[in-house]
Amino acid sequence: MSEATTPETPPTGAGGETVTRFAPSPTGLLHLGHAHSALVAQAAARHAGGRFVLRIEDIDTVRCKAGFVDAILEDLTWLGLSWDGPVLRQRERQGAHAEALARLDALGLLYPCFCTRKEIRAEIQQAAAAPHGPAGGAYPGTCRRLTSAQRAARHAEGQPYALRLDVNAAHERVGFPAWHDRHAGTATADLRPGGDIIIARKDIGTSYHLAVTLDDAAQGVTLVTRGADLIDSTPVHRVLQALLDLPVPEWAHHGLLADAAGRRLAKRDRSQGIRYLREAGYTPAQVRAMADFPADTPAPYSA
Repeated sequence: MSEATTPETPPTGAGGETVTRFAPSPTGLLHLGHAHSALVAQAAARHAGGRFVLRIEDIDTVRCKAGFVDAILEDLTWLGLSWDGPVLRQRERQGAHAEALARLDALGLLYPCFCTRKEIRAEIQQAAAAPHGPAGGAYPGTCRRLTSAQRAARHAEGQPYALRLDVNAAHERVGFPAWHDRHAGTATADLRPGGDIIIARKDIGTSYHLAVTLDDAAQGVTLVTRGADLIDSTPVHRVLQALLDLPVPEWAHHGLLADAAGRRLAKRDRSQGIRYLREAGYTPAQVRAMADFPADTPAPYSA
């Protein structure tokens, strides 16, 4: 297929409304960066007269803890955020994730990957040493080259495996679909530089890429507001939308908050945590201002 140059018409919610979301992972307590992201999403929806929905991305059953879910909801409420409709728990969507995998597999776009991280690193290093080897760290396609008999033998041995998307086959099917970011403009999705991506992890049976794409569609999200650190994931999500015939939202990747040393905020930074600031006596208005979102902040990313 030829390369797409314009994105499909962005979807709208019921009645043509804008729908945004905040989707934290319960692997720790919220910090000011999370607060900024949540406030941006809510403001974009409210300014457009739309809906703001909440999702808990808890597919990682090892790192995600139930106690953090309660803390997230409590901190968001304390900050003054409110969301429309029930909170979606991502792990309750495993059936939908499995159905999408089966559909992609039926299209001949998936293959099992038995490689360990160590094996992948070794092959990348070996290929990079060749005169025309890859310059980056893209997956070298080791398991894509396995024969049916070799795959069957590894399955019979009980070797764990992830599922990878054959990106060349995917692009042959849907071309290079375009997507639009309200901040960065229009771009086309080309997954080839990164190699075949993992679409289902060995340990959880899905992946961030697949789950977030499906769940945004299920919640009717029309504007995905999230941190600029995730912009490189968007081409993956756009290709999955094309492969699975999902509606296409717009995106708005906002800047990231940093600490005094210029480092990106992380959940381990206790002094920047919402819970810590609450216990230290700060008011919701003060914390909102610290999250770069004082009361007079204009609604960002409005149409």
